[in-house]
Amino acid sequence: MTGDRCSAKGCRADGTWQLRWNNPSLHTPDRRKVWLACEEHKASLSQFLSMRGFLREVEPHGK
Repeated sequence: MTGDRCSAKGCRADGTWQLRWNNPSLHTPDRRKVWLACEEHKASLSQFLSMRGFLREVEPHGK
């Protein structure tokens, strides 16, 4: 593990998942931004991005 932290506000856990996303009104289709998520916040952060139509892929972090 690289020591990268979860992107959830106030979370200090290691991010074990990459939530790869883009905002189609700002980014080209091939551009990906990455939020990291721990197990506890994977679902809530994924839902946040999905509700906005931004989530593209979810992959393990550090593979």
